[in-house]
Amino acid sequence: MKEILVLYYSHRGSVRALAEQIAHGIHQVPGAVARVRTVPRVSTVCEAVADDIPAEGPPYVEERDLAECIGLALGSPTRFGNMAAPMKYFLDGLAGAWVNGTLVGKPACVFTSTASLHGGQESTLLSMMLPLMHHGMLIAGLPYTEPALNETRSGGTPYGASHVAGQEGSAALSADEIALAQAQGRLLAGYALKLAVAR
Repeated sequence: MKEILVLYYSHRGSVRALAEQIAHGIHQVPGAVARVRTVPRVSTVCEAVADDIPAEGPPYVEERDLAECIGLALGSPTRFGNMAAPMKYFLDGLAGAWVNGTLVGKPACVFTSTASLHGGQESTLLSMMLPLMHHGMLIAGLPYTEPALNETRSGGTPYGASHVAGQEGSAALSADEIALAQAQGRLLAGYALKLAVAR
């Protein structure tokens, strides 16, 4: 089985819910399995007192996860139209992987969540693609052949799966958001398996 890394940061659970659905989609593709990882919060207080292993949820990502996986799904909540600091902090520390070409030629997709419908989802997704392109990754979007992309009244963009959490921060995904997240997982796994054979 070939592994696809589903890497995310989630503050209130919305991005985690998307990650779980993307992983579910990956598992629907024969020969592929999801390796789910997260990143720790970032602050001098958290770094001084936080455990090396999270108390719940998936383990923290390590650079070897990037090397061992054949594709990457990257998720973060939106912070003023950009990814959250913990994800940016992790990506900023990948100079070694960049120099070594660890991610070159591997496919990647991105996903996000916002409180409001026009809260910066698309700018966040596009900005998350930039460091992946610097690593030589191949970016996979969500094509309009996915029916839910035309039907959604909540999250879902051609740039990647997304969720609208509302002001209450609900992590409950709509049916269209679930369909699109699973489709993104299936598409990514299919691309990754084909490219792994070619490499």
